[in-house]
Amino acid sequence: MRDSLWDRRSVLAGAGALSFAGAVPAVAQGADVGVGAFRTMPLWPGKPPGGARVTATENRVERQPATADGNYIVEHVRKPTLTMLKPAKPNGAALLLIPGGGYRFVSMGNEGFPVARRFAEAGYTCFILLYRLPADGWSAGADVPLQDAQRAVRTIRSLAPREGFDPGRIGVVGFSAGGHLAAWLATRDVREIAAPVDAIDRLPASVTAAAFVYPVIALRDPVAHKGSREQLLGADATPARIAAYSLEENVMATPPPAVLVHALDDPAVPYQNSLLMAEALRARKGAVEVHLLESGGHGFGLGTTKPAVANWPELVAGFLGRHGV
Repeated sequence: MRDSLWDRRSVLAGAGALSFAGAVPAVAQGADVGVGAFRTMPLWPGKPPGGARVTATENRVERQPATADGNYIVEHVRKPTLTMLKPAKPNGAALLLIPGGGYRFVSMGNEGFPVARRFAEAGYTCFILLYRLPADGWSAGADVPLQDAQRAVRTIRSLAPREGFDPGRIGVVGFSAGGHLAAWLATRDVREIAAPVDAIDRLPASVTAAAFVYPVIALRDPVAHKGSREQLLGADATPARIAAYSLEENVMATPPPAVLVHALDDPAVPYQNSLLMAEALRARKGAVEVHLLESGGHGFGLGTTKPAVANWPELVAGFLGRHGV
């Protein structure tokens, strides 16, 4: 990591925060939301919507090596949350981080906590999304992760006055299936999935810029990640339904700037997913940057042990900074 780059990013300012009326979520783990401490808040007031038929039990699975922040995945998410990390030197922008897990679990320890710490060093107020999963019986079905992602952006926007960042400078960074969710959130016209439950749900769900890291994009063969597709749509999805959730299709008329990162040797999600998304965005005259890296495989997270991918956070921060985040 080159300190000079991160120092330059930390002084990019955006102090003029707008005020939004409405509820502001309470922080669940105490009132101290100081620099360097992760603090978690519920995503929804009370129970999340559409859970009458959900019977699965939320399960946290610890992984090795253990880390100070926690190295775990969460299966069968029943209580979606946002976990916030405040930077020592705020740059006036916020990032929503969406870990992957093939829509079967959420990888908080690999693509959540360490990534938040890295981007907080660059000045971003970071929010990690623990989102509900589509195969658990929620009434929104395949759309339930998007329901949480939209709510997350709106919640972050509602927190801007209190936390001191610009509500017009919110980016999203998604990984693997979380990259599918991030691209779904960022590059398609907002579709209301459920009736608003409070004032937060009436705020915009748009983002200023986006980053997709080894993302699942296409659900069609031969480049689909079949596990993500099956969790999202079931084993017998029709071609029309597969097309509807393939994100290179139906990109909005004016998509936000987006940067994509993929290793050429990814054995799980072929790098062509990123190329398909880039071409779709370029067809809409969107600002796009693509980094195809020599090696790194899939799920490399920060990539600190893999030299070919270790500098991707700097590449992403540079792009986001040039495009207002």
